[in-house]
Amino acid sequence: MKTVVRLENVVKTYFMGENQVHALQGVSFNIEQGEFISIMGPSGSGKSTCMNMIGCLDRPTSGIVEINGKLTAKMTEKELAALRSHTVGFIFQQYHLIPSMNVLENVMLPLKYQKVEKSERIERAKIALEAVGLTDRIKHRPHELSGGQKQRVAIARAMVTNPKILLADEPTGALDSETGNQVMELFRKINEESKTTVIIVTHDPRIGAATKRCIKILDGRLCGGEEDSTGKGNLPEAGV
Repeated sequence: MKTVVRLENVVKTYFMGENQVHALQGVSFNIEQGEFISIMGPSGSGKSTCMNMIGCLDRPTSGIVEINGKLTAKMTEKELAALRSHTVGFIFQQYHLIPSMNVLENVMLPLKYQKVEKSERIERAKIALEAVGLTDRIKHRPHELSGGQKQRVAIARAMVTNPKILLADEPTGALDSETGNQVMELFRKINEESKTTVIIVTHDPRIGAATKRCIKILDGRLCGGEEDSTGKGNLPEAGV
């Protein structure tokens, strides 16, 4: 099986005036193509820095970050942008939909940056929206959608470029538990049907338990080993 994410002894230090913040302190793990995985830790643990490494939004201070076979440390900003555009689909807790665009236009947008012809952009966006069950909302604007529908649009937008990796940052954090369950089930379905690698960054142990593997991070280091989880996509009841 192909390794799509490799972090080897990754250190990330931020300099804030005379102070140093050691966000990552020798983190190592691999993620294989087709995994359904979570990276879990509390606020300030380093999980967001891990996400930035995987999403090619930042470079390590030292160590190796390899995404889909490419080492990011010495890539130019243009090369990193191209790698992001073609390899990683981003999904955020607050959706980041453009209010002035309708659903179809929001989903088409990443393809415009890839200079895909308009007719193909429309067709691929419709296919992505069908996959998330929103074909009846393509002309609606974001303010006309529920939170769960907005997140489904964000997932469709991330899927439309056919990325190797779906990288989701707290994707259920703004949703009620029932809608969160539906979103997790959608991630599971995407993972199983398209073999897309799904990586969910979260502080919530219930999310970690709903993925097939959970990497725990605390104070910039891996902790507690890795856990095989339920992988069913559904959130366990609170307190379980």
